Amino acid sequence: MTVFYWTLAFVASQRLAELAWAAHNTARLRRLGAVEADPGGYPYFVVLHAGWLLSLPLLMPAAVQPSWLLFGLFVLLQPIRLWAILSLGHYWSTRLLTLPGAPLVCTGPYRWVRHPNYLIVTAEIALLPLAFGAFAIAAVFCCLNLTLIIRRIAIEDAVLAPRRGL
Repeated sequence: MTVFYWTLAFVASQRLAELAWAAHNTARLRRLGAVEADPGGYPYFVVLHAGWLLSLPLLMPAAVQPSWLLFGLFVLLQPIRLWAILSLGHYWSTRLLTLPGAPLVCTGPYRWVRHPNYLIVTAEIALLPLAFGAFAIAAVFCCLNLTLIIRRIAIEDAVLAPRRGL
């Protein structure tokens, strides 16, 4: 198996594990009274991320050797993204949920950046295809992701503004 297929298998496994963790957290948060701020926006993220991951084996030649610099940057993002997810703990979900009265997380990367996971995922969506020479996939999915992320951050910031004292 090539580096490309090992990487895809790793990313797909990682995303499936994250979806399971997110589903667990989502159910728990809903039991505690969490409210979903943008349920209509969620399916677009699912389609975007599934499309991104599926486009890689469908539209790229598997025998391409990676740019080791870009591939290395992608690999370096993995523990940082995990740090962001673990910093949110049981509050982390792939959905935009807010639990009234819950404290804002200000630890881990959230000490310095308001939305570190969104930044990291945006970089991943660019770096993985670029590492294997798929410039069109990187450009298309980055633009689509940025459109969704900009909208989501605006909604998330509006929902969290009262808890930030704004």
